[in-house]
Amino acid sequence: MYLKSLQLLRSDRFSRDEYPFTIPAVKALDTLSFRANVTFFVGENGSGKSTLLEAIAYQCGFNTAGGGRNNAYEVEASHSALGEHIRLSWLPKVTNGFFMRAETFYHFASHLDTMPQSLGYYGGRSLHEQSHGEAFLSLFANRFGKKAIYLLDEPEAALSPARQLALLHIIKDLEKEAQFIIATHSPILLGYPNAQILDFDALPIQEIRYEDTLHYVITRRFLENRDAVLKELFEE
Repeated sequence: MYLKSLQLLRSDRFSRDEYPFTIPAVKALDTLSFRANVTFFVGENGSGKSTLLEAIAYQCGFNTAGGGRNNAYEVEASHSALGEHIRLSWLPKVTNGFFMRAETFYHFASHLDTMPQSLGYYGGRSLHEQSHGEAFLSLFANRFGKKAIYLLDEPEAALSPARQLALLHIIKDLEKEAQFIIATHSPILLGYPNAQILDFDALPIQEIRYEDTLHYVITRRFLENRDAVLKELFEE
């Protein structure tokens, strides 16, 4: 592990009445500790998962539009309003890593196409020449290495269940010498063994067991009682 904890800094420039400080999980945040090499952020849309992940990326020096420290391009609304208000604690600090945002991945792929010499680090061909899922896996398999921190925002967005399992395999290969913090809705990814899962629907943010996450509970109930669940849903 490299990143041990983060702290929310409350200064004269800090306003609880402005976004993103109005997000309940952010408003209740003081410190957050990381105890595993793989940590998941879970919670409903708007709960603050991606906002905090982006703030960590900002403090790491990564491009908050998506990318690493050397990827200089801009995407509208990619600035992290929260990033200037958190402090990260490291042991030891690492500068290598990557911030992957599913929603801006197209822009990142276009950015790479302006630097053909860099494509070798991403599988050797344009990410635009691959399917969305293939491009995601090409990024994970070729760009990710050891002694680094990787911040992934909903990586399952373009991955089939089989490719989500492939991502788990990549994480397993790197886990001993890399740290992952992943915001996700995927019950498959959340099943990674011995991962820390932080629930942003709880106030303050709390650690939760895999089997207690809504992602697991709802998915299991649907798979085991599909007819009953659909009947209940459609008759409401």
